[in-house]
Amino acid sequence: MPAAPGGRSGDARARAAQTKRDRTRRALLEAADATFATRGWARTRMEDIAATAEVSPASAYNHFASKHALIGHVYKPQVDLLVAQAEQDRRRGRPLVDALQDQVRALTRMTFRNRGLSAALWYAINDYAGGRAAGPPDPDDPDDPRTIAPLPATLMGLIGDGQASGEFRPYPEAGDVAGTVINMLLIRTVNRPFEPPERTAELLLSVMFGLLKPELLVGAERPFSRAR
Repeated sequence: MPAAPGGRSGDARARAAQTKRDRTRRALLEAADATFATRGWARTRMEDIAATAEVSPASAYNHFASKHALIGHVYKPQVDLLVAQAEQDRRRGRPLVDALQDQVRALTRMTFRNRGLSAALWYAINDYAGGRAAGPPDPDDPDDPRTIAPLPATLMGLIGDGQASGEFRPYPEAGDVAGTVINMLLIRTVNRPFEPPERTAELLLSVMFGLLKPELLVGAERPFSRAR
């Protein structure tokens, strides 16, 4: 007797279909990572990524509605790891200056390791935002790489906690400070791709704490340098 709809046979077919979808998605993400990193944003097409992943362009678009969404999802795991670390530090009540220093240093190391992909992300963000009204990204927009891979979120919670407690100056707001730091980081990734991460981190920390807690910079020529 044939299996009833939704029975074991139906479950097996559903699992097989899901496995195939997951495999295709992974192949597209891996292909996109390599292609964006080597060819850049402008020279990469969805068709190129689909060919590298050995799937049809139609299948690629079924998984990712646009090239902007795809690069956001490629970058998302990197951002998720740093956001998770920031949230752990907040729950533990770790000193905010220490936690933020570690976050910025981790960000600079991450973008340096992935500098080709990070540069492509910067161009993707500008390309996407350039065709839309000015202002912050729409959190409900599923194609905006800024929403998919929200790099400022790695810093915003920690900065917001410090401003709420009075440890940090309340202005500029946390989102503006975090956004400024991330923009500077990505711009330097584009313009100075071989700058050592520690040098980038020192500059970003000086700017960030100059806004949030300028007394840290008083009396020390380079308070965030790790040079020996």
